[in-house]
Formats: sequence, structure tokens, C-alpha cells
Amino acid sequence: MVVGSAPVSTVPAGFGSQFHVITVNGSQSILDKWGVDVPDATFMQFNQVEGQTTNALHVRKVLDGKRTRLLYVVRWPKSLDLLQQGLAAFNYSYDHVKVINRFKRMAMYEAVMGDLNVEIDDNMKFSNGLTAVFYAILSGAKVVIISGINPDSSGHVYNDANLKRLHAGTDKQILQVLIDRGYSLYTADHDVAKNSGLPLWTDEALSKFNAMNADASFRA
Repeated sequence: MVVGSAPVSTVPAGFGSQFHVITVNGSQSILDKWGVDVPDATFMQFNQVEGQTTNALHVRKVLDGKRTRLLYVVRWPKSLDLLQQGLAAFNYSYDHVKVINRFKRMAMYEAVMGDLNVEIDDNMKFSNGLTAVFYAILSGAKVVIISGINPDSSGHVYNDANLKRLHAGTDKQILQVLIDRGYSLYTADHDVAKNSGLPLWTDEALSKFNAMNADASFRA
């Protein structure tokens, strides 16, 4: 389950302890409503740690005092010690912290998409939400469900600044490729399913998934 920061997100059908939850930047702020205390993993853009933009300031505010199990900070340019100090400054804790540099992101993209994306300009860059999707796929997830990841929306769930969503065009293209290649990728959000072509995760989809797993276990 990959939870992004779009203003609208939906608890997926059948949600419970069997789901692994990945959050992106400040999207962790909604998990109290989902009954989740600590996500399994979090992807955070480096600028959220020390940046002074409206978005970065709000991300730190909503994450103050929270915790994740595994934190990935994307493209952090300084030392690990300075990263840990920056995280401690807004009381954000973790079991483990790792840095994903540009080359690791490129490798994740290539492993899933089959070609190279060097991100030399804004038109080629993709969001951390899609980075989290790649991570889930490469970690062996049988199904990946996204919620709060909507390239057609603006704004973020944790503030009312209504900031433009970056990399929306590239994200839409990537999602379409993943659909065309038959990845088990769903959305829990009705509007995203309607506009993107992603299948909607429903009780029926959950039942089919459970039946397939039960059949696979029986044959094994």
C-alpha cells in the first residue's frame, strides 16, 4: 500500500495488518485515521528535511514526533550525520535510515521500466510516489495499491496552499506503462481509476487476490 499526499485518499478494501504501508513525505499524517501508528517504510525528498519552502515547512510540522520503520531519504546531498541531525530537529525517528541517491533511483527505474531515465530536466523527473511504487514492485509485492497519488490533482493533504503537483506528466506516462505491461497495480481512489485507467481496488479484487493466493498455496 503506497500512500501519497494528494488531498483525497481512500482506505483500500480489506485494509488490515496484512498490508505493508509505504508513505511519501507528509502523507503519514493521515494514517491515524487508518488505524496505523507506524508505516513500514517512508520515502522523503531531501528538501523536506531542511528546506524553507511552504511544502517543506508543512511536512516537518505534520511529521513532528512521528516515526517510521525504514526511512529512505531521496537525493540527500550531505553526510549521514547531518541528515540524522536534521531529522532529530523535528523529532522524526526511525528504525533504520538510508539515502537513495540519483543513481539508485535510475537503477530502480531501469529495473522496472526497462530503459534509462537520467532525469536531466524536469520533464523527465518522476515523483517520490512513483519511486515508492518501484520499490514495492522490486521488493516482490504481489499487488501494489496506491492511494493519494493523483497526477491530475493539485495541493497536498497536509496544507491548504494548493501547490501545483510536480512531475505529473511523467507520472501519468509511467503509470500507463505499468498498466500496459500487466503489473498488479491498483488504486483505491475512484477519481484516479476513472481518469488514469488504473483498476480500482475493490472487495471483488481482494476476493480474487485471496483466491489466487489460496490456490497457489494449495498447489505448493
